[in-house]
Amino acid sequence: QVQLVESGGGLVQDGGSLRLSCSASGIRFMFNVMAWYRQAPGNERELVATITTGGNTNYADSVKGRFTISRDNAKSTIYLQMNSLKSEDTAVYYCNSKHMSSGRTYWGQGTQVTVSS
Repeated sequence: QVQLVESGGGLVQDGGSLRLSCSASGIRFMFNVMAWYRQAPGNERELVATITTGGNTNYADSVKGRFTISRDNAKSTIYLQMNSLKSEDTAVYYCNSKHMSSGRTYWGQGTQVTVSS
């Protein structure tokens, strides 16, 4: 059974920081491209950051320089360090995995991040 379990969300003031974690099980983690997405109320789900199996990263323009994605293959876990948070970062953040060969994709249940101004 595949599970992606996010944690670390919460309420933070404008300019604050949070660190999200996503622990994966049931997948061959090292063969998966991992990503964070987010969805704010009334908006479509959008890509925040990705990290390849080799550790290459990519970010949405809106979070460049503020967010950092990383992975620990030994723990089958990815992280999203979020600094200088803004009210527009408020959303449910989702973890995503995509197998590099098959393309099979899985989603976590999401964790709420709320930034108060």
